[in-house]
Amino acid sequence: MKKTAVLLYPEFSEYELTTALSILMQGGKPITIISQSKEPVKGEAGMTCLPELALDEVNVGDYDSLLLTGCMDIQEVAKSDEYIQFIKEISSQEGFVVASISSSPYLLAKAGVLKGKRYTVGLYEEARKATPYFEEENYVEELVVEDRNLITSRGSAFIEWGVRFGKALNLDFEAGWYGK
Repeated sequence: MKKTAVLLYPEFSEYELTTALSILMQGGKPITIISQSKEPVKGEAGMTCLPELALDEVNVGDYDSLLLTGCMDIQEVAKSDEYIQFIKEISSQEGFVVASISSSPYLLAKAGVLKGKRYTVGLYEEARKATPYFEEENYVEELVVEDRNLITSRGSAFIEWGVRFGKALNLDFEAGWYGK
């Protein structure tokens, strides 16, 4: 069974991952925690995670999905060509599912993954329009937006986002556990 890549970066949002990770566990979907290096990564609430693989150790063919959380300063993360190249490479696989929440669609936009796709993002309109990466005509003012293999969400909709991700992966899980 192919795995889900969970990409972490400094100040990642822990709470946004909770439902999605629980659904992956309930559905028996293996995950790999990945970051720029194998050094500990501290989230915005102070939780520290140890990545299993560094970006340069990942065999993208082992994965069929990518999970991206928001963070306190996504533009700082986006300065890393390593993160952007990894996102571009792994998400270019046929049928690959990408779930991105809060500010992390910014990384997808910079990597070209949002081109021609409907999306939402947890950034203010001024921030979206101030970058050359977002296609404003494809922005949708909804909490969760699905377009083919892409699921984007605002941070407050992390439960629905996680449920939709589990369904997109055809996992067997009990959505009712998460208040739906």
